[in-house]
Amino acid sequence: MSHLPALILAAGRGERMRPLTDTTPKPLLVVQGKPLIVWHLEALARDGVRDVVINTAHLEDQFPAMLGDGSRWGLRIRYSMEDRDHGGALETAGGMAQALPLLGEAFWVLAGDVFVPGFRFEASAAQAFVESPDWGRMWLVPNPAHVPQGDFALTLEGRVQRKDLAAAGTPAYTYSTIGLYRPEMVAGIQPGEKAALRPCLERAIDAQRLSGQLYTGPWVDVGTPERLAQLNATP
Repeated sequence: MSHLPALILAAGRGERMRPLTDTTPKPLLVVQGKPLIVWHLEALARDGVRDVVINTAHLEDQFPAMLGDGSRWGLRIRYSMEDRDHGGALETAGGMAQALPLLGEAFWVLAGDVFVPGFRFEASAAQAFVESPDWGRMWLVPNPAHVPQGDFALTLEGRVQRKDLAAAGTPAYTYSTIGLYRPEMVAGIQPGEKAALRPCLERAIDAQRLSGQLYTGPWVDVGTPERLAQLNATP
């Protein structure tokens, strides 16, 4: 199969990372020698993905200036520039809906501000998703210290559930911000509309259209200057 395209979410303001993000978008902050988003681009290229869309808003001109058209990684990068086109960031689901014309019938989505160097964007996982009836498949991670209660429950059968409605004893995990999605996940959201992803995910759960699996490799939400410094102090 041809590899699915990927959307990297890079539009956020990064308030908790200030003052670093006053002059640099969070995905362009350097982690262990290279911008955070470049780790993603290298991993996508390594695993055969060729088409990448990056949605931008905060300091968005820095992205094409630094990353160009992606050819140095063997990628084709296109930009969904939300600040230029809509005057600001559209949030996750709004950003997905806005970028749909560049993405097609199924696609990877990943946040530009997580460090997950070992994740594999496997064609087999994408193929299995395309052949399923699901609107989304999300990778969950063991709960970090800053999300001790987790985001969603995950059954042994690999179905994602609302924590408060899951059977007793069903473990809850944290959304890694990596997933495979179809346009149905953001159905009803108009281009240019601000919209959060959580209600879309809950709608998919209620329709039994959201699967998931646990990822246990290294994963850091680079959400604070302290976490960034800790990563950069790691040999």
